[in-house]
Amino acid sequence: MEVFSDTLTQYRIHGIENIEKTLDKDLTNKEYWDSQLKNIDTRFGYIESYTNVLACDKSGPTLSLYMQDHKKRYILKKEYGAFTGEVKGDKYKEGDLKTPVGIYNLIKKISKVDSFYGPMAFVTSYPNIYDKYKGKNGSGIWIHGLPTEQERDEYTKGCIAINNQSIECLDRNIDIEKTILIIDEQKISENENKEIFSNLLSQLYEWRYAWLYSDIESYLNFYAPEFIRFDGMDIQRFNTYKTRVFKKRESKSIIFNNINVIPYPNSKNMYKITFYEIYKSNSFEFTGDKVLIVKLENNKMKIITEK
Repeated sequence: MEVFSDTLTQYRIHGIENIEKTLDKDLTNKEYWDSQLKNIDTRFGYIESYTNVLACDKSGPTLSLYMQDHKKRYILKKEYGAFTGEVKGDKYKEGDLKTPVGIYNLIKKISKVDSFYGPMAFVTSYPNIYDKYKGKNGSGIWIHGLPTEQERDEYTKGCIAINNQSIECLDRNIDIEKTILIIDEQKISENENKEIFSNLLSQLYEWRYAWLYSDIESYLNFYAPEFIRFDGMDIQRFNTYKTRVFKKRESKSIIFNNINVIPYPNSKNMYKITFYEIYKSNSFEFTGDKVLIVKLENNKMKIITEK
């Protein structure tokens, strides 16, 4: 005799909407995420979008390339000697000669550059949303080569520089859209604690569940008192705005793809969460990248900024 799930019975009696809500709730279950992460390499975090990790250790300084193998484990493929900012510490303002600490994308490759930068350069996404939240400024942080016609200094103005053979090697080995850059003051701390990531993922979906079913109290409980949105909206104005929106009680569809949860370097209990969001309601539609900077406070996820 065949055995059918209770989910099928619920669908037969109540229809698809009842099943959707049950499945949405199941996605908040930590045990589900424990099983999902069981055989996943989490040394740099929970990563769905990136096949390559570039890890810059400013204390070396070195730039290391990790690439996924056929089992999706991150394997060290290359370690390049590097030059970083003349002044130690995290970058905060234009012209401070410091290399930033953080998590960045490579947003484009420049093939024709001044000879000072060697054969090419990769432009990073500094300043990111967390940098701006902390009041950092400046721009033009690149990974580039070394001068071909000028004297070479043993430091940069804030960029990461590697020798010209190395940057050509890097170019051959990476797809910039599939590469994440992590810069830290020392060797990147590899985090195998899957409990942290399954906890954050289950809470990410609790946040989504509250959003999806217009539970304003539960939804706002995920935001820290010091929350400031990317556009400057503080927690008080955000609460008022979201309360007004949730009162409409619109039916919604919210799908998250390509989720990444990465510990933020040189910060305790801070994480950068990114995903591709597909949102649809009667009054609004959005499809695109979403970024949350969150902290874990007594094992509770609190959002401090988002975009």
